[in-house]
Amino acid sequence: MKKLLTFVMAGGRGERLWPLTKDRAKPAVPFGGIYRIIDFTLSNCINSGIRRIYILTQYKSISLSRHLRMGWYIFDSELGDYIEIIPAQQRVGEQWYQGTADSIYQNLYTIETENPDYVLILAGDHIYKMDYSRMLRFHLEKKADVTIGVVKVEKERGCELGTLEVEEDSRVVAFQEKPQQPKTIPSEPGYIFASMGIYLFNREVLERELNEDAGRESEHDFGKNIIPGMVSSSRVFSYNFVDPRTNKAKYWRDVGSIDAYWKANMDLVSITPIFNLYDKNWPIRTYQEQFPPTKMVFSGEDDSRRVGRALNSLLSQGCIISGGLVQSSVLSPNVRVNSFAQVYDSIIMEGVNVGRYAKIKKAIIDKDITIPEGLEIGCNPDADRERFMVTDSGIVVVSKGTKIEVNPRPFDAGTTFML
Repeated sequence: MKKLLTFVMAGGRGERLWPLTKDRAKPAVPFGGIYRIIDFTLSNCINSGIRRIYILTQYKSISLSRHLRMGWYIFDSELGDYIEIIPAQQRVGEQWYQGTADSIYQNLYTIETENPDYVLILAGDHIYKMDYSRMLRFHLEKKADVTIGVVKVEKERGCELGTLEVEEDSRVVAFQEKPQQPKTIPSEPGYIFASMGIYLFNREVLERELNEDAGRESEHDFGKNIIPGMVSSSRVFSYNFVDPRTNKAKYWRDVGSIDAYWKANMDLVSITPIFNLYDKNWPIRTYQEQFPPTKMVFSGEDDSRRVGRALNSLLSQGCIISGGLVQSSVLSPNVRVNSFAQVYDSIIMEGVNVGRYAKIKKAIIDKDITIPEGLEIGCNPDADRERFMVTDSGIVVVSKGTKIEVNPRPFDAGTTFML
């Protein structure tokens, strides 16, 4: 891996994740309680033995840069190891990054300086666990010019992703970006091969393709321009992200929309989670502030409705469940759920205070918000749409900094509190 240089794309706007990306880049959005989305890609790098990593930033990068500085400056530069941020800097012209390929083109000087044999390009906004060293071995075995990480997904998702046609020897014969009628896998007509946004290039091939792309009218994007143009002229192969024991696709999620983000978080809270955060052989690291342990307390009064309980949930450090109920939810650090409050199927971010008798269902509550006493969120779609953003599937999003009117509706203190 010493001859491998890695770039992580972390400058995307994440428009479909609005309003969670109102004040932060998509890779900086919290996930799974204590993590940021980019932590999963970076943990994959560390666990794969990769030690030379550049992170390309552009859009609203302050919180991302702070997180990386506080939690990811872990290498010894004297050994030639590093994780470094490269902000957009108009190095080769007056334009900011115009696309994924242009962001690498504007940093070709870095590749020349580091002089790698291979360049790995990763997206910083997906949830998965992959050993990139295996992909490199595959790349070498196939004598590929570029290898693309692919995963098998339902054909209905083809319009959201880059899709590939692949021969039996894994050679790519066609690549389309978000087609309306994607080409399915011949042996499995209900599925397609989707690009994971992972590209492993031979260094000289990458430099050639980027220089040619820079000289023509294009969107300067790997999926839309570079890869489709290489299929007929170069050795383009696909690395199938599959469990060799079961021949089933491994877990990979593009959390680019509110619905996908919510579903991926909910994947973590089942009794046997689809995505395992507790794998000691593949740790996911992050930066964590110093908070006390989670606490669940009983009010002391003789009332069973005030027993603090959490079921099938992830509770981060510093949380206090003070006589409330949390079920099938993900709580970030320093969240308080007060007496008689109920939280179901929700993502509650850092510093949120859920008032007494409040009820939250199928919602995402962003950081540092106070939920007033008695407020219901996720129970009345029409009322929610008047105050918050609501997706077509009914997920309510309360954006960071929202000031909620105190006790907008009277609550019935005698309402049964279901445990």
